Amino acid sequence: MHDPLLSRRGFIAASASAFLSGGPSQRLPEGSVEAIADQNALHIKAGGSPVLDFRLKAEAPGAATRSAFLRAGYIHPVFTPGGRIVTDDYPDDHPHQHGIFFAWTKTEFEGRHPDFWNMGDGTGAVVFDKVEDVRSGPERATFKARLRHLDLSAPQPRTVLNEVWDVTVHRAAPGMSRYSMFDIASTQECATASPLILPDYRYGGIGIRGHRNWRMKANVSFLTSEGKDRISGDDTTARWCAINGRVDGQLVGLAALDHPGNFRAPQPLRIHPDDPYFNFSPSKRGQWEISPGKPYVSRYRFVAYDGDVNAAELNRLWDSYAKG
Repeated sequence: MHDPLLSRRGFIAASASAFLSGGPSQRLPEGSVEAIADQNALHIKAGGSPVLDFRLKAEAPGAATRSAFLRAGYIHPVFTPGGRIVTDDYPDDHPHQHGIFFAWTKTEFEGRHPDFWNMGDGTGAVVFDKVEDVRSGPERATFKARLRHLDLSAPQPRTVLNEVWDVTVHRAAPGMSRYSMFDIASTQECATASPLILPDYRYGGIGIRGHRNWRMKANVSFLTSEGKDRISGDDTTARWCAINGRVDGQLVGLAALDHPGNFRAPQPLRIHPDDPYFNFSPSKRGQWEISPGKPYVSRYRFVAYDGDVNAAELNRLWDSYAKG
């Protein structure tokens, strides 16, 4: 696949391909978690109902989207068990935000400052290479996704980080039928002998963009594990953060759980004051770096739910995740 994002720099990205192993060709028990790929996405279903799509192809829903913003290698849509979507993709106010995605914003690499988050600036990008080890099963589906963080401000595009997502999609949250649940473990390694320096900054890391209905402030609310809301929760630390509102007339939401083993856990939050978006951002607590030979590993659990947010239930899910 020729990536239009990089064509202007004379760079051709690797083809996005899906290799299915132990997938839908197996005969699985009823209610299993299946991973099924087409040219656009890897679709994960539990008991025949959609849970999430992982985007394999860089494409935008509208022709007006600039090629600089096109990317693959992220999760959208995310569905509740009732079938309602709780994420957005290419929102017109922030077309660089995509469902659940990972990118760094303020950085320094070999004296340059690539921005992998705000792709419209043309200084950095996250490029998807492929998925592999895709497996379906009675209790869970799993896959690996390989990505590269590219410095486009260099004389020639230069790979800064190699990243692997290990994704596990569970059949259901234990004893909680109104929740769907999946985990992302991200491993980022330096691709050169140079570190990626991450200065103090208010956002960057794993980001969550909520449903477009929630662009109206009256339609959305936030809650953190510490009982804080949209305004009071920004720049605070939390074990989890939830965003929820009405979609198709029904109250639904999505929560992200920060693993206690993560760097600077509980990680500080960026909760946007106007848009339905939040981000776990370790750079909020001062400069740090990803160094050669020292992989940066971060883990998060996500639960999409029908109904109102329930702090006690999310605390139980976080406790289970922390002990697992």
